[in-house]
Amino acid sequence: MTKNSINFIATIVLSLILSLFLPWWSVMTAALATALFIPLKKAAVFFIPFLAVLLFWAAYSFILSSGNDYTLAKRISVLLSLGGNPYILILITGVVGGLAAGIAAVFGKQLTLVLSKD
Repeated sequence: MTKNSINFIATIVLSLILSLFLPWWSVMTAALATALFIPLKKAAVFFIPFLAVLLFWAAYSFILSSGNDYTLAKRISVLLSLGGNPYILILITGVVGGLAAGIAAVFGKQLTLVLSKD
C-alpha cells in the first residue's frame, strides 16, 4: 500500500473513532495526527485528508438523514437557499468537513517541518 492510501484509511478510521467521543472538530485532530505520523508530499497533504473526511461526513450525514426521510435536511436546505435539495446539503457538509481536515493536515505537515529542523 502506498502512503496515500494508508493516510486515507487512517484518517477515516481515526475520524470515525474520535467522532464518537468528541465534537465536529475531531476530524481536524484526526487529519493533523495522520499528517504528523504518515507524511505525504506536495498537494497530497491537503487532498488526501480532504477526500477522506468529505467521504466520511457525506456518508455519515446521508445515513443519519435517510433514517428520517431527509426531513431536517430538506428544511435546512430551504433555509440555505438550496432549493430544498437535501443531497446538495449533504455534499456541502462533506466539503466543509473536508476543508477543515485538509487545512489541519497542512498544519500538521508544517509542524513536522518546523520540528525536524531542530
